[in-house]
Amino acid sequence: MPRRVAVTGTRGKSDVTRLIAAGLRASGGRVLAKTTGSRPVLILPDGSEREIERSGPASVREQVRLVALAAALRADTLVAEMMSIGAEGLAAESRRILRPGTLVVTNVRLDHLDDMGRDKDTIARTLAAAVPEGGDIFIPAEEIRPAFEAETARRGARLHAVVAAADSGGAGAAPPLGEFPSNRRLARAVLTSLGVAGPAADRGLAGATPDPGSLRVFRGTFGRPPREALCVSLFAANEPESSAAALLRVRTAVPLEGRPLIGLLSLREDRGDRTLQWIEAAGRGFFREFAAVVLIGPPAGAALRRILRRSGPEGPAFSAPGGRDVRTPGAIMDHVVSLAPGAPVVVGFGNFVGAGDALVGYWDRAGAAYAG
Repeated sequence: MPRRVAVTGTRGKSDVTRLIAAGLRASGGRVLAKTTGSRPVLILPDGSEREIERSGPASVREQVRLVALAAALRADTLVAEMMSIGAEGLAAESRRILRPGTLVVTNVRLDHLDDMGRDKDTIARTLAAAVPEGGDIFIPAEEIRPAFEAETARRGARLHAVVAAADSGGAGAAPPLGEFPSNRRLARAVLTSLGVAGPAADRGLAGATPDPGSLRVFRGTFGRPPREALCVSLFAANEPESSAAALLRVRTAVPLEGRPLIGLLSLREDRGDRTLQWIEAAGRGFFREFAAVVLIGPPAGAALRRILRRSGPEGPAFSAPGGRDVRTPGAIMDHVVSLAPGAPVVVGFGNFVGAGDALVGYWDRAGAAYAG
């Protein structure tokens, strides 16, 4: 496989992987791609997708099978979202398995704190472990930290700072709501470096299939009695910083003024550090503009108690409804829309896997994609 591209970072890896693969396919490349974010998916050379079935926990050895599959399919390009989150795993996955000529780092955010570090400089040093020998490293200019510069110099690699103007050419159309401009400019910069530009790149970027966890907005009728509501899926943003950026993007595209905001915070038992981030964010006033916030998932009760100890008298009404009556997506929505008058905006935060995925599927079936 003459071209191998690996994508790492904190947020947006699946979207960038899909954009790069779509651009290369549009130029005539025979591309195998794989994403592992919201759902593990193979994107085959004809653009069709196949969900990866796992018999146990995710393992980086999956990438060995991916390389073998790319060779069996006679792919000329492999675009792979990296799986590892620790420095040792990232180094082995990059330099011993995937061996990319191009490495993309999407951003540096506070997530997986126990494995990656508790500040951005430490997380950057962890991500820099993926830098391959002699490769081309693409990072948004605003995300570059000393660790990336030091590691690329040590590995004889080339660091490319991708500035905002990098996506000013081409079709110039604004990206869809669920796609962040920084992801598109990264993808375009990589495509240009691989010889794909102009109409072919534009066609590929425009035709890329969004990741299942991408930012999506639905309009529907929910509750008893039924009321109109907008439902916003920010579940896959995971941590507070990325969620705040995603919500700001929604505010610029969707008229929310005059409609009460209700937060729906989905918590996972195996993401304790992320739950702690949300508890701290709630105490700092992350939800100050919300009328109510509903916590769901196994850690909801314990998290609620800690949030209430930190919260002042003003702000949203936090709750964690328990019992079998509020477990299905329909029952959750019946409860949520009853917490505020009028036509509420329900915003999902926290985690896509589990309840988030189920709720997005329900919103999609019971409502329709928001079209302005």
